[in-house]
Amino acid sequence: MNKIEYMETIYARIQKVAQRIASSFPPPDFYRDHDSAIKYSVQIFETDPLVAKVHKFVATQLEDDFGHGLDHATKVTVDAGALMFIESGLAGYEGDFCRRRILILQCAGLLHDIKRKKKNHSIEGAAFAREVLKDYPFSPEELDDICIAIRNHEAFKTTMESKTPEGKLVSDCLYDADKFRWGPDNLTSTLWEMVSYLNPPFSEFIAHYPKGMESLSKIRQTFRTVTGKKYGPQFIDTGLAIGEELFEIIKADFAHLSS
Repeated sequence: MNKIEYMETIYARIQKVAQRIASSFPPPDFYRDHDSAIKYSVQIFETDPLVAKVHKFVATQLEDDFGHGLDHATKVTVDAGALMFIESGLAGYEGDFCRRRILILQCAGLLHDIKRKKKNHSIEGAAFAREVLKDYPFSPEELDDICIAIRNHEAFKTTMESKTPEGKLVSDCLYDADKFRWGPDNLTSTLWEMVSYLNPPFSEFIAHYPKGMESLSKIRQTFRTVTGKKYGPQFIDTGLAIGEELFEIIKADFAHLSS
C-alpha cells in the first residue's frame, strides 16, 4: 500500500467514526415537525416531468468528488421544496401557485452547484443555469428567480436583490436548505468527499480542522427564512457537537500520523 492509499484508508476510518457518532444524535426536528411538507416536496421531485428533465441533465454534469455532487443536490432540492411549502403557507400562497413555486425552486436546487469547482461558482453557476434553461418552459421572471437564487446561495457573500417577494423566497429557501447540509451531513459525508478529492497531508488536515469548525459555527446566524431561522441552528449545533467529539478522538487515536 502506497502513502496515498494508506491515507485514504485512514480518512475512511475516521469517517466511519464520524458516522457512528452522528448515529447517536436524533434527526433534526425539522424532519419530524414538517414530515408532510417533506413528503409533498418529494412527490413533486419524483413525478414532475420538468424537474425530472433538469435532474437528468444535472446527473450527467455533477461530479461527486468534491462533496457537492448529486446526492447533495438532491437533499438540498427536497428540503428547499419543503421550506417553500411551509413558507408559502405563511405568505398566503396556495394551490397551483405554491406548487409552481416549489417546482421553480427545485430546479434551482438541482443546478445550484453545477459549477462548484469554479472560484466564483455561484456567479458562474447562475450564468450557466440561464443558458441551460433558456429553452425550458419558464417565464423570464421565473428564470430570473432561479438564477438569482443560485447566485445568492453562498454564505458570507454579497447577495443580488430579488425582483419580487416570491422571488426572494425562492432565493432564501435555497440558501437555508443548502446550509442545513452544514449540519450532520458535513461531518458524515461532505467533508470526507472533499478530503478524498484533495487527499491533504494529515498534518494539514489537523491544522485546518478547528478553522473548519469555526466557519461552521458562523453559519448559525445566517439563515434567512422564518422556518430556517427556527430549525437551522439545530442543524449547525448538531454538526458542531459531532465535530467536537470526533476531533477529540482524532487527537487521541490518530494525531501521531501528523508527526
